[in-house]
Amino acid sequence: MIENYKQKILEKKLNTYFVSIGDTDYNIQKIAIVPANPTCNCYSVAKAFTVTAIGLLYDKGLLKPSDLLCDILKKHLPVDIDPKWLKVTIHDVLLHKMGLGAGLLDIDCDDASQYPSSDYLEIVLKTTLKYDPGTIHQYSDAAYYLLSRVVSEITGKDMIELLRPILMEKMRFKELAWSTCPKGYSIGATGLYIRTEDMVKLGILYLNKGIWQEERILSEEWIELVLSKGYEFKYIDNGWYGKGGMRGQLLIFNPSLGKTIACHSYEDKIPYDIFMKK
Repeated sequence: MIENYKQKILEKKLNTYFVSIGDTDYNIQKIAIVPANPTCNCYSVAKAFTVTAIGLLYDKGLLKPSDLLCDILKKHLPVDIDPKWLKVTIHDVLLHKMGLGAGLLDIDCDDASQYPSSDYLEIVLKTTLKYDPGTIHQYSDAAYYLLSRVVSEITGKDMIELLRPILMEKMRFKELAWSTCPKGYSIGATGLYIRTEDMVKLGILYLNKGIWQEERILSEEWIELVLSKGYEFKYIDNGWYGKGGMRGQLLIFNPSLGKTIACHSYEDKIPYDIFMKK
């Protein structure tokens, strides 16, 4: 199967580095296609790991999607904050429906050296919201940076410090790193550098409804909430759910097939069609 994917990628002359396939029995295959460093930026697939961190807090009863963002971050609110921010829920942030009128804090495209401040939280919370929260979808890395800061505010830990022992160590990830803002907080939206064979493990965790090798890491309730609400893992087609990232990064899984696929690439488009055809 994995050799078939390699052949299709080579035929299309795609600049895909690695592909990994996993299943509900924790079998993982990996194939290298175009030479590259073994640890790669998964760009916006990182958001699925942030969703998982939020899920850990949800399972502990520390956070609900209906909670107000500003109630959690109240110590950091600007005195002149737009009143619309006071209505933003965690659910709105997870769905990129905070009320922004344009992308914000999109560090993979922006020149961050030109930002008006080294305090990214201040930059976001001083932004005037164009729309009422919960009404308009505006994809933005700012949303998932806010979620990273929510995790830190509730736990007293940076998000990667929360995830590492619960997720990465138990699931035996190899080397990894997460880009941080100037204040030292994980970006949350992007900048997660991992191996493809480790990225696919998150798909296995969701396939197995939160269980990793007989140990529950996430509740089945949170898994169902993520898939029903579309918290980054969205329904695509033919039974597949997934999350893509800039320049062709991909993590998809199909519960009915018990199969998950991850790839790292440098392409203009995410190669969904290669992996999702029946």
